[in-house]
Amino acid sequence: MEPLTAFVIGVIVIAVSTVLARRLGIAAPLILVAIGLLASLFLPPIEVDPELILVGILPPLLYSAAVRMPALEFRRDALPITGLAVLLVVISALLLGALFFVAVPGLGFPLAVAMGAILSPTDAVATSIVKKLGVSPRVVTMLEGESLLNDATALVLLRSAVAAVAAGFSFWGTVGAFAWGVLAAVVVGVFIGLINLRVRRWITDPGANTALGFVVPFIAYFPTEHLGGSGLVAAVAAGITTGQGATRWFTPEQRLSDEHNWRTVELLLEGAVFLIMGLELRDLVTANLEEHNGVGTALALAAASLGIVLAVRAVYVSVLVLWQGRRARTHQRERLHLISDRLDQLDEVALPGRARSRVAGMRSRLTRGFNDLDYYQASALGWKHGTVIVWAGMRGVVTLAAAQTLPASTPSRELVVFTAFLVALLSLLGQGLTLPALIRWLRIPASIDPIAGRAEQEQLDDELHAAALEALRPGLTDAHGVPFPAELLETVSERLAQPPREDPAVTTRAVIDLRIALIEVMRRHLTELAKEGGYSSATVRVVLAQLDADQLSLEVRRGEE
Repeated sequence: MEPLTAFVIGVIVIAVSTVLARRLGIAAPLILVAIGLLASLFLPPIEVDPELILVGILPPLLYSAAVRMPALEFRRDALPITGLAVLLVVISALLLGALFFVAVPGLGFPLAVAMGAILSPTDAVATSIVKKLGVSPRVVTMLEGESLLNDATALVLLRSAVAAVAAGFSFWGTVGAFAWGVLAAVVVGVFIGLINLRVRRWITDPGANTALGFVVPFIAYFPTEHLGGSGLVAAVAAGITTGQGATRWFTPEQRLSDEHNWRTVELLLEGAVFLIMGLELRDLVTANLEEHNGVGTALALAAASLGIVLAVRAVYVSVLVLWQGRRARTHQRERLHLISDRLDQLDEVALPGRARSRVAGMRSRLTRGFNDLDYYQASALGWKHGTVIVWAGMRGVVTLAAAQTLPASTPSRELVVFTAFLVALLSLLGQGLTLPALIRWLRIPASIDPIAGRAEQEQLDDELHAAALEALRPGLTDAHGVPFPAELLETVSERLAQPPREDPAVTTRAVIDLRIALIEVMRRHLTELAKEGGYSSATVRVVLAQLDADQLSLEVRRGEE
């Protein structure tokens, strides 16, 4: 089949499967795996270069997920996410390494650990199954954060283990390689993200801006790999940096365009990975039938491996759930109240400008601390949430791609690679299909209360409206630095202060400019409120989209003047 024909058919299959999945209530990745497996029965053998997945698909896929990562919730659970992404992967890799060292003759311990590293990380693509099931946003954030970061741990372990086959294993060498891999990735990724924000702000042409945005994950990936770091983590770091700076640096049009474009890219790449997985499965089965007299050995290894990673994950998450309850204890709130009282005393003293600024900064951090405690109490993790975290830790694309990068000289390579495919397949089918039933059985309440969500959004709207009224004073300037007339400020202020609040009629260009300036004021205030953590990322995102839509509408009207 011609590549272009295959591409067109693949896009159609992915689109139809997405629509079909919503109507049937089944995750689209599972449908795509089944379609790929069925199609492989009628197609010639298909072999996809693993580098295509590792280099061509994973960087933009992880970048697109990182751009939408709720940074506030990610910061609050950074420590448990890091534990899941690093410590849990290392423990799982070592235990799986022991299994493969014993079960596969001639494999050797370094390559056995490499196989353990391949099977240890959970997958960002597979986590998409969880998002549609109404699970707690905190659980989703932890799963997403884990799956975005644990690739670095797994791939560095894989590299170190393969290198140890030729050069000998060095514990400190492996630790140093891991530390450098993460450090180089974070530094390069954040740098590229910052450059991306500033450069794209200067590019006003929508097409050129979009084209540049598509290559950012690759710009972060390649130099990091050249430096010996993890290019995937660099793509994630660039995505998080871009996502958090977009409110300040991008125009509303750019933010809206990026959201739609990356959702489309994610849909296609995500679907392609699972479709490829189904297409390659038949040939792996055939190879094992020829080389190992059946698939029984691979099935046994896959079942044992999946059992080990789930057992280790269950123990680790149990400890994590018990520990996180300590974060919202009463004595922490009392300590923050003591600090608040001391700051109140300082407010009564005449302080110089620099000291007053420091006190204001401390008060802002204190407000964030109180909001964090409120968050931990409102979204406390119980054993039911822990059960979901354990069962939702599915293996997927990283496992599939990494397994195929094992050296051709690896003993029983067909068996090892097929085992990795089976682990991913059993994980996606077994855990993915039963996860909705598990959530229903646990009777976990709906994660989002529509009434509470609307109330929070209305409260945030009120705060932004108050900030806009506060800004309506002499000295407010338009985008070109020209002050607005005092009469216009007074007129608009009177209209905005009248309940019910109604936007002033758009009759002149000056009024449109003033309204756009007020939207900028509200957007800056929204950024400050988001940093303090008083509102959820979901609410902030909705209100920001509303402000962007209002500004785009005004800019269109201004163009008609």
